[in-house]
Amino acid sequence: MNIALIAHDAKKELMTQFCIAYCGTLSHHSLCATGTTGKLVSDATGLRITQFMAGAQGGEEQIAARIACNEIDLLLMFRDPLNPKPNEPNEANLLRLCDVHSVPVATNIATAEALIHALERGDLDWRDIMYPKN
Repeated sequence: MNIALIAHDAKKELMTQFCIAYCGTLSHHSLCATGTTGKLVSDATGLRITQFMAGAQGGEEQIAARIACNEIDLLLMFRDPLNPKPNEPNEANLLRLCDVHSVPVATNIATAEALIHALERGDLDWRDIMYPKN
């Protein structure tokens, strides 16, 4: 599966810790991330991550484009709903695209863990049937 990672500034450490905890599972999948998040997670875990631009510089849009082309199977987007910063990406477009393209998305640690456990069990394989990779 192709998994995208995005984390607002206040959630980057949480994303890093999450990826450390589930490194074994994540290592079996293709990962991409916005710039800073990708670097932090890669440095902490050794996972190979395709890094796009920083979120505020267009990295979110790069991931959105991949979602629109059915190239992302799962989005983990840890956001800070209480303290959004003006330079942080607006998640409304990403959430809309995930809904349009039936991409499972987690915006917090609890949902991310539920999705990772579903991934480990093979419960998310339905996307391969709906959107076969040619």
